[in-house]
This record gives sequence, structure tokens and C-alpha cells, in this order.
Amino acid sequence: MQREKPGFEKEKTPLNFSKGVNSDFSFPKKEKLTNKKLFEALFTEGKALKEFPIKLIYLPTHFDDGTQVKVAVVAPKKRFKTAVDRNRIKRLLREAYRLNKPLIFNNIEGNFAFIFLYLGKKTPTFNEVDTAMKKLLHAFINKESDEKID
Repeated sequence: MQREKPGFEKEKTPLNFSKGVNSDFSFPKKEKLTNKKLFEALFTEGKALKEFPIKLIYLPTHFDDGTQVKVAVVAPKKRFKTAVDRNRIKRLLREAYRLNKPLIFNNIEGNFAFIFLYLGKKTPTFNEVDTAMKKLLHAFINKESDEKID
């Protein structure tokens, strides 16, 4: 009989999202923003929302591959000199987006390109990034729904 090692208990998922149109928590390659022209267009023409320590730049667009949203994450080299720190921040941003992605997919119409920029001066915890991401996505949904009504 095999005994489990202490500290390696199976985790129970505390998240309980309602099943919607697209409520999977994956972040596949086709949802990553890689088009350089679109990336540059986001910085020149995109609209911005800010919820410290994250800034969202978004642009309504059209994708040929049928995806609804494409996302890129950015951590500034100027503030975080080592690649280890930048990669950790980008990993946290992607994870927070991935877990809160059903908010976007179930509440918007149309296609968008997103860039999430990290604005803070120190390496964040996941809780800080997650709460800011939730507020930012709710603000985006509210702003887009207001613009659709007008």
C-alpha cells in the first residue's frame, strides 16, 4: 500500500465559473498576438484602460482564423533588468488573464486585440495581478457595452 507524502495532497479547484459560451481556461497559441503590424497599431490607435499595476490597450479588429480575442503581455526592460523578473511578471499576467478569460468571452461581441502592460516598480504577487486583472476586464466590458448602446 502506497502512502501519500505530506504536503502533496490533491488540490480542489476553488473556482466555480458558470459554463457559458466559451468558458475553457486554456490559452492556446491562436489567441496570442503575434502580428507586428497589429501590435504597432495598438500602440498608435488603441484605446487604453488602467488599473494599477496593469494597463490594457485594446483595439477592435478582425481575425481571419476565427478567434475572438488575441492577447500580448509586456513587462518593461527599463524597470526590470533581469529576464527572470520580466518572465515572471509576464507569466503572472498570462495566468491572471487565462483564469478570468470567461468574463470577456461571455460578455463581448466582436473581435479585439489586447496588450497588457505591467506598470509597477516591484515584482507583484499573483493576488495583486489577479485583482487588477478582474477590475480591468470588468471596466473593459462596461466601456464596450456603453459604446455599443450609443
